[in-house]
Amino acid sequence: MEVRKTVLVGHSAERMFDLIEAAEHYPDFLPWCAAATIVERDAGVVAADVTVDYHGVRFLFRTRNPKRPPEWMAIHLEHGPFQRFEGEWKLTPLTAAGCRIEFGLRYDFKSGIAGKLAGPVFDRIANTLVDAFVSRADQVYATAAESGAQPRLSAMTVTAASNDAPQAATSVTVPAPAPTPDTKSVNADTPAASGGSPNRSETS
Repeated sequence: MEVRKTVLVGHSAERMFDLIEAAEHYPDFLPWCAAATIVERDAGVVAADVTVDYHGVRFLFRTRNPKRPPEWMAIHLEHGPFQRFEGEWKLTPLTAAGCRIEFGLRYDFKSGIAGKLAGPVFDRIANTLVDAFVSRADQVYATAAESGAQPRLSAMTVTAASNDAPQAATSVTVPAPAPTPDTKSVNADTPAASGGSPNRSETS
């Protein structure tokens, strides 16, 4: 599966990058995200565990994403139920208060019943990801403007967004693989920290 989307946003590239990179805040506004925990962050990379729990489908995955704020961040899978999972965010400043967002994601689930059930759910998530961030930006930054505040989020990244999708009545849980030796394990059911934001425009 491949998803590509381009939108023009009435928020700066810096503000939008902050929202996209801050995975620890995803549970605040992405209904499919049950938990998100940063496992590593520095100037050039951010890694996070993200738990999807949506319409009876639950699984955890980890991404380790190279970044170049505020204009670019890649999406690289470290472990999870995907055969392939890679993408990138490109943010091009247009004015001091506007930018163009280009998002691309390519993914396939591993074979098996879990992948068949999770696939349709994640398709909805991926197809609405950009819109979710745009809407969040509108909400957060409009509120900040009214109050005179200047919000900036610590940031992080990963996956997608969501919407509705026909779902199986039965719940399926894809077990998370053991963490790699160079990273600490994270309990997928531990509530994540909060915060975040997005905005809206047009689809490509």
